[in-house]
Amino acid sequence: MGTTSKTVLICDDDQGMRDTITAILKRDYRVMAVSSGEAALTLMKQEDVDLILLDVRLPGISGFDVLRIVKENYGLVECIMISAINEVETAVQAMKHGAYHYITKNFEYDELRSLVRNAFERQDLNRQVITLSAQVTEQRDREFHIGPSKQIRDIIDVVQKVAKLSATVLILGESGTGKELLARVLHRESGRGEAPFIAVNLSAIPHELVESTLFGHERGAFTGAHKQQLGKFELAAGGTLFLDEIGDLRVDLQAKLLRAIQEGEIERVGGAKPIKTDFRLVVATNVDLDKAVKDGRFREDLYYRINVIPIRMPPLRERIDDLPELARLFVQRYKTKFKKPVRGVADSALRILASYWWPGNIRELENLIERLVAVSDKEWITDDDLPLEYHFAKLDSGPTTGEALFQEACDTFERNFVLRALEKCDWNVTATARYLGIPLSTLKHKMARLDLRDLARKLRGA
Repeated sequence: MGTTSKTVLICDDDQGMRDTITAILKRDYRVMAVSSGEAALTLMKQEDVDLILLDVRLPGISGFDVLRIVKENYGLVECIMISAINEVETAVQAMKHGAYHYITKNFEYDELRSLVRNAFERQDLNRQVITLSAQVTEQRDREFHIGPSKQIRDIIDVVQKVAKLSATVLILGESGTGKELLARVLHRESGRGEAPFIAVNLSAIPHELVESTLFGHERGAFTGAHKQQLGKFELAAGGTLFLDEIGDLRVDLQAKLLRAIQEGEIERVGGAKPIKTDFRLVVATNVDLDKAVKDGRFREDLYYRINVIPIRMPPLRERIDDLPELARLFVQRYKTKFKKPVRGVADSALRILASYWWPGNIRELENLIERLVAVSDKEWITDDDLPLEYHFAKLDSGPTTGEALFQEACDTFERNFVLRALEKCDWNVTATARYLGIPLSTLKHKMARLDLRDLARKLRGA
């Protein structure tokens, strides 16, 4: 076996030619040889082949027919056509059907080695293109959101200690806390930074496509599988595979994931042989996996396999000291995107934002800043620019009981409902009472209880 994992298949009915090419390439590659197109296609169903050296004229199915079938079903496999005579028309036809190159049988040994090497370089480039397109649709060069809070500093310390380890990392936290960003930092610091980072949101994939997406499939594995497709595990080879919302993974696929972690190998849907792949696994979830295990929705053995290094991403309300720095980061990002003069968020607005509960966490903050910068023509975002709900949904210490939570939800709904009615009636209290169909005294009582009187006077005079 050669010094690389690349596999070359020689398909030629001339035994001497097969032996010659094998002798030239066997020191550098894994080489197999067959004497017919039918044998080549059969072998490709059983073995992973990277390149075919294919005779144009073969007994039975022709070399061009084999080329067409290979390109239709094994798109990444490179083909070099070989012919006994040098014909321009044959060469043109070979390239038209997707061959990498065309060579005659009186080739120089170094010429063949160079041609094979260049074919593999193009193949590696094509794999990189596929890897990039398999990642999320919109890729931005995003920094990990840091700040002065002790919580985020503690996480950075853990990352520095475990990034270069091969152990699986389980990132816990609510939606919008930056779990994928943390996974990207782990990838960048792992020593695999030049290799692919493949992110998969398991909850966003249709139920029936999860297995094929993760593990790939062979041609004909199911209805609509017209060609072979590599899965995310193969695309992440040498790099990091990030599985978000791991708690949503189907129970029947959890065993297959467990094997991939334990053995470092996967099987494509419809495949008959294991495929070795090297990847760093990072997983994330916003659900209670302990409870999922007790409820029988998550395998206990898989849980222990992924819970090697747990890292909890705190919600924004627990790291509120980071909010000013996060806001500055988002302002800089979107002032550039929208070409706006905004310099930042005023202290008065930051104080209001710091008292908000942030159920959507950092993602909600980013979306808010994006919206405010997009519509602003001022240098500073002030408290007057903030939507009404941010003025009144106070953080305080957070709801501590079910009753308190229910009351807070009711007050928030009623406050926003009254505010929208006042806004619709141009902040005229009498007109608003008439619009709502309630006595004026009742509306005034509600406004006093909900701390709306001063705001109504201020906005009415604006």
